[in-house]
Amino acid sequence: MKRWGDLSQDTADHLSAHSVLDHAEMAVVVTDRFSNVVYWNPFAERLFGRPGPAARDQSRSLGIMEKDHPLAVELAKHVLKGGVWEGTFDVKRGDGTIIYVRAQAVPLRHPSGSVTGIVITAREAMRSNEREKDRYGLLERIGERLAGSLYVEETLNRVAEMLVPQFADHCFIELMDNGRLTRKVSSHVQGWSPPPNTWAPVGADINYPTGHYADIALRRQETILVEDFSQTNYPSPGEANTRLAAEIGMTSAIVAPLCVRGEILGLMYLGLSNLTDRRSPHYDAFDRDFVGAVATRVALAVDNALLFEEERHTAESFQKNLLPPQPLPELDGLEIAVRYFPAAPLASHGQGIQTQVGGDWYDVIPLSAGRVGIVIGDVEGRGAKAAAVMGQLRAALRAFAQDDKPPAEILARLDDWTHSIATPEWDDSGADISVPPIVTCQYLVYDAWSRQLSFANAGHAPPLLLVDGTCTELEIEEVGKPLGVRARGINADLVYKEETRTLPAGAALLLYTDGLVDRRPMRDADSKPPSDEETLATLFGKLIEIADDTVENIADTATAAVPGEIDDDMAILVVRSAREELDVEERTFPAQPIMVGEARRMAAEAFNGWNVPEERAELACLLVSEVVTNVVLHAANASVPRRDLVIDTTTPISFDESWDIPGFEDEVVSEKEFTLRLRRGGESVWVEVFDQDLRLPRIRSAGENDEGGRGLYLVDQLAKRWGSRPTREGKAVWFEIPTKSR
Repeated sequence: MKRWGDLSQDTADHLSAHSVLDHAEMAVVVTDRFSNVVYWNPFAERLFGRPGPAARDQSRSLGIMEKDHPLAVELAKHVLKGGVWEGTFDVKRGDGTIIYVRAQAVPLRHPSGSVTGIVITAREAMRSNEREKDRYGLLERIGERLAGSLYVEETLNRVAEMLVPQFADHCFIELMDNGRLTRKVSSHVQGWSPPPNTWAPVGADINYPTGHYADIALRRQETILVEDFSQTNYPSPGEANTRLAAEIGMTSAIVAPLCVRGEILGLMYLGLSNLTDRRSPHYDAFDRDFVGAVATRVALAVDNALLFEEERHTAESFQKNLLPPQPLPELDGLEIAVRYFPAAPLASHGQGIQTQVGGDWYDVIPLSAGRVGIVIGDVEGRGAKAAAVMGQLRAALRAFAQDDKPPAEILARLDDWTHSIATPEWDDSGADISVPPIVTCQYLVYDAWSRQLSFANAGHAPPLLLVDGTCTELEIEEVGKPLGVRARGINADLVYKEETRTLPAGAALLLYTDGLVDRRPMRDADSKPPSDEETLATLFGKLIEIADDTVENIADTATAAVPGEIDDDMAILVVRSAREELDVEERTFPAQPIMVGEARRMAAEAFNGWNVPEERAELACLLVSEVVTNVVLHAANASVPRRDLVIDTTTPISFDESWDIPGFEDEVVSEKEFTLRLRRGGESVWVEVFDQDLRLPRIRSAGENDEGGRGLYLVDQLAKRWGSRPTREGKAVWFEIPTKSR
């Protein structure tokens, strides 16, 4: 005879472990020591929204989001050592929705006592009777996710992703914009969206009628709960709105104001309807308090994102205005394309706006007689300070470049200037310990008529040369130290050396800063980051494919060639030499007065052959006469600059014979000459006159009765631009005349 309470045999048969676990309203998952899933019950299949344990990787089979993978690995190590873990995970279900899962993990022990695996019990957070325990963990997780975004749109989308469908069937977020509410998010359960002309879409202005629960939430600045719509009567925003709410069976809603620092940023609206099957279709006071706490965190995140975007806009405007204005001027014999990209923010590193701007810059500087100065540089560091130093460097280099000195001399002057702007600092003994900014820079001067490229390098990466379907680094024999690191007592002229190359016709040069190749690995990248050699090989391969394309396409291809996110700001400058020869005429004359007419005749014939308008040609010929006359009158009377005397010491020479060196007397008393060079560009002609006089000309103030002193004044008044520059043999005086009539 059975006693009361004894189980029947049928009931006892149903109490097997598998039978109990199959009916449990809690997910049970078992893994081995290597995180391979060996069992999960039917509720786990429903919770995680994916079939049984076909996949063997624990993190992927459970759908734990990538950012939580390190946490999953740590808890596995902890439990396999005999510990117990409890916490909350973000899980992406098989249908793509994201839920919060509260899990507990304990060790699975063999009868011998050794740990052979892990037993995980899990349930959807806030869907059990332990909501109070879940609340703190969830708020922490939500705060972590919101803290990872510095952009308003991304922040709001993360909010909707967290709340739908876990806590709501519908989520609206509206932000204040000049005193008006504007809808920024309209998110709903998967597979449903409001029909057109019903609920206001994203971007629409929202006007809640007076007395509406959302209006009450705004005015009172408190979270409002509508527990059951069937028991309340609020003013409707519109007939279409009311009709749609009735069709989908809206049951409950919570509206929370987004308040921070005493200001209202907007509203967060959560609603439940009959579109989903929930244990409870109504919100309660606990849900209201929880949503209010979430809204506080959302408001802080949105406020940070708004401040960040404002700072970013200011910083990018600052950087943009420090760089050359767009578009760059059109230059004869040269195609140009430039790109600049600020670095993406390292939000997880707490650097915020400091990663938005930096010290990378480029510049293209028109010089004398159609020559062009080309600059690429990078100031060490990031943020407004680096950008400010960059702006000063660019302005200083532009000023130095106008002197038309050789590139090595320009870099030497820029290095001296870099030391002068160092922030003054002194140690306890009063010694100067100022540290100048460290800058890499390359300055090049290109002559499109001769295709001659002169350059000097201050620790910068060499340009890439693209010619005849190949891509190589431009050969640089000597790379100087970066600006600002030269040791005291060493002359900068000894550090920077000038080199010269001749560019082939149609060749392209790509100058870049290190942001092009130093990329941050993609967030979902599992492989090892490539080495510098592999990165350059990837870049070369992409550029070879489009080596003969336009400079714009080369710049775009280079920008996207290296995988990964931009970790540092990046500047790119691409130039291509002309494929055809440019028109130039050159002749050397004795420095005699009779040669002034010959020089003018040569200029007239050249301008006529180039179809220069008659008015422009006559003006240019007039100024040729003035400049050549100035050379004949002044340079011809000047002493010839001393040149180095080279004596062959292999054969001994007696003292008496040492002054009778063949050619020495001719070298000293050689006849003075000048060279006239004429160049034609697309919209101008340039005239250059070279002589052996080291003295640079200057405009004089001629009196009423003075016979001379007006030549350079005429050049200054009638030419578009004019100037002079030193050369190795003496100097060059040049001027520019537009070929289009005014």
